Amino acid sequence: MQNIEMREAIRQAIDEEMERDERVYLMGEEVAEYNGAYKVSKGLLDKWGPTRIIDTPIAENGFAGLSIGAAMTGLRPIVEFMSFNFSFVAFDQLVSNACKMYYMSGNRFSVPIVFRGPNGAAAQVSCQHSHCVEAIYGNLPGFIILAPSNPYDAKGLLKAAIRNNNPVLFLENELDYGMKMEIPTEEYLVPIGKAKVIREGKHLTLISHSRMLHHCKIVAESYAKKGIEIEVIDLRTIKPLDMGTIAESVRKTHFCVLVEEGHIFAGISAEIGFQIQEQCFDFLDAPLKRVCQRETPLPYSKEIERASQPNPERISAAIDETLHL
Repeated sequence: MQNIEMREAIRQAIDEEMERDERVYLMGEEVAEYNGAYKVSKGLLDKWGPTRIIDTPIAENGFAGLSIGAAMTGLRPIVEFMSFNFSFVAFDQLVSNACKMYYMSGNRFSVPIVFRGPNGAAAQVSCQHSHCVEAIYGNLPGFIILAPSNPYDAKGLLKAAIRNNNPVLFLENELDYGMKMEIPTEEYLVPIGKAKVIREGKHLTLISHSRMLHHCKIVAESYAKKGIEIEVIDLRTIKPLDMGTIAESVRKTHFCVLVEEGHIFAGISAEIGFQIQEQCFDFLDAPLKRVCQRETPLPYSKEIERASQPNPERISAAIDETLHL
């Protein structure tokens, strides 16, 4: 086992897949000479050279489109967006080409490409750099969307994503890059499309993904001290969604709270919640509750920023209301 940071787990996944398959390359702003804006690609230029670790101009639409074309011809690009907010500059390439090309070409052209980088808010980067994009891109058939919450899943899911023949959005979080965890030294993959029950419980199901999962774990531990066992589910894969694991848990606990960093209107929790009521309506003993970002652009102020996002206090209030505590 090795105790490493999230950024190192991601770097290992890229490095190992480049070793395994010469068609894999990394492209993005500052990924080479600067070792990555968050040092995820540190040392990769020295090892692989400038033909496989490629710095780009500040032109997301250009290098995203270039890599989509490269994927169509048989390469397996990894495209880093310095922030997934900047993927909006390349929105036409992602929406019109990446996720539709296989369908439009009558399955003649696959697009085996991974778009990766930090998603959601960091610390005081304000509203133009704090979007959660999973609900936006989740509305588009053709994308696989992954959102790991820890180094183990980050490495295993990224390796699986690079080997997948479909366009994958790999959503990281800037505030998680320094998170450390013991992971195996031997190779492993984490299956795409499989959620994980990270804490067993019987009184309520708490569903989340990415950085918000850490708040959920804190809340679940606090309720355990009061004799209330909360089952916590880490989605890991947003799309395709593992409704089997979710439904099994809700049918056991009969109560459910959903937590996401994105906005409440037309969000991921809205979709999961609707599927829960479709599949588990007769098992629910109370209405579902959602804890999401407030319906406002994310403020810059530390205090208002925290109040706008899901936090342990807001999650606990939703649980209390659901369980009538």
